[in-house]
Amino acid sequence: MIPEALHDAIAGELAQVRALAPEVKMTPRELLWRDADLGPPGVLSPNRHCRLIEAANGWLAVNLARKEDHDLLPAWLGMEPGETGWDVIEPFVRRRNLADLIDNAALLGLPVAAVGEAMPGPLPGVIAEAAATAGGPATVIDLSALWAGPLCAGLLADAGLAVTRVESVTRPDPTPQSNPLLDARINGRKHRIALRLDDPALIDLIDGARVLVTSGRPHALARLGLTPKGLFARNPALTWVAITAHGFRGAAARRVGFGDDCAAAGGLVGWDKGRPCFIGDALADPLTGLHGARLALEQLAAGRSGLIDVSLAVTAADFAARSGLR
Repeated sequence: MIPEALHDAIAGELAQVRALAPEVKMTPRELLWRDADLGPPGVLSPNRHCRLIEAANGWLAVNLARKEDHDLLPAWLGMEPGETGWDVIEPFVRRRNLADLIDNAALLGLPVAAVGEAMPGPLPGVIAEAAATAGGPATVIDLSALWAGPLCAGLLADAGLAVTRVESVTRPDPTPQSNPLLDARINGRKHRIALRLDDPALIDLIDGARVLVTSGRPHALARLGLTPKGLFARNPALTWVAITAHGFRGAAARRVGFGDDCAAAGGLVGWDKGRPCFIGDALADPLTGLHGARLALEQLAAGRSGLIDVSLAVTAADFAARSGLR
């Protein structure tokens, strides 16, 4: 169901990556693939965790990917504890407006987004400029999890950069168990180490890196001492690829999001008789990983440094616009 125009947009972005790093051989089809037991896309996402539901004034993507998401439904919608199932959830959503649903979901940490809410246009690029410098060897620290961030760092590894993947010993990435073939493809060329993320050794690793890839929300990273001010003061040559759901700054920085709901937020959906439908599997994830890798390679090639704000939702909106989907 993925439109040919989207394949063309991905191919164009991959061509830009290969212009900077000819070693990268990935195709659009390979970029979008992961090892998972999936159904066809439609009103439900292929992994069946995310559903498109009509609210009082528009369409909403509700992603219940984690157990805690189900547990938060009573607080979000006023349902009785223990009530579950899409047929129970939908009537509660239909009589509420999008702004209230999204605001309350953000407060609770639920991955919920309005279809098409993210605006396409020039992506923010570097938002915190550090001192321009050629720096040292092109080494990468990958602190990310799931798909977008690890793919970004994996493409940098494919490009020949030395990538160290830091595995949290307290909250390990589930990908090696849930998607072992994907893990091998995007993480297989990285050196892996296990570390508590509050270990001072982590800061030492980042001090010696040219690129840092993260996928956490800014406030969570700040609790670990990872802030633009602190990291750039210690390492002015650093390029920080900060992957988030809806952006690194402002109220959006606190929102939770995953590949399917953020794809919907960007308008990366099809339409059938006025109803939106998914067109692929968690599309915002691989597209954001690809886009983040391109921006990092451009930074290195130009000898620049700073923080790059790479949002799943905004990246999805950009690809949707390039593909004629919005």
